[in-house]
Amino acid sequence: MQLDEIQDQALKLSPEERLKLANVLMRSLQPTPRPVTKRQEIAERLIGMAQTDAPPPSDEEVAAMLDERLAQKYL
Repeated sequence: MQLDEIQDQALKLSPEERLKLANVLMRSLQPTPRPVTKRQEIAERLIGMAQTDAPPPSDEEVAAMLDERLAQKYL
């Protein structure tokens, strides 16, 4: 069947049927998603757990946290 014939047939359909046809055609153009590996799934979950609404600490704040941790560990 040629494209012209398909177009003619499609225009004879009811509006509801044309909408269904358009949806089927649009879905057929979507790329198929790659299967997610277990490792990727775990990585995405870990990243999600680490996200916060707070801004990241500054270098000075990180240095202070490290100093505090070392003081607790060795004192």
